[in-house]
Amino acid sequence: MAFGRLTQKDWYKVLGAKPSDSPAELKRKYQKLALLYHPDKQEADVPAGEVEERVQRFIEIDQAWKILGNEETKKEYDLQQREDNLTKEWPLHAQIYLEDMSWNEDEQLYTLSCRCGGNYSVFKSETKDVSLVCCDTCSLVIEILQ
Repeated sequence: MAFGRLTQKDWYKVLGAKPSDSPAELKRKYQKLALLYHPDKQEADVPAGEVEERVQRFIEIDQAWKILGNEETKKEYDLQQREDNLTKEWPLHAQIYLEDMSWNEDEQLYTLSCRCGGNYSVFKSETKDVSLVCCDTCSLVIEILQ
């Protein structure tokens, strides 16, 4: 399941959780909120508008759990979040295609010279998981396009 760049929602915030919470802790927070907002658990005298809001909230909580309750999708989501945070914190110097970088067969490493004289380096084994690479000398970052 790819999240793309549209995933700006903070699923941890939806569950009132932190990325460092254990799977058991995440599940506990999810279950507590799911019970609170489940459509079958609503009072009969709740105004219609509020019912709709609560249903939307329940759907959000459920979506958050679908992502964070699964080890694979949680890992992918965390990676995406880290990447988004990196882009906000570090200046993006350029977007580069992997094939435009220099290839070193012996080290199985792609490199690109930075304007500061340093290098951007990414091992072939990392190319599937990494799309942002920091310069080894300054704070510039390149985005590797697949």
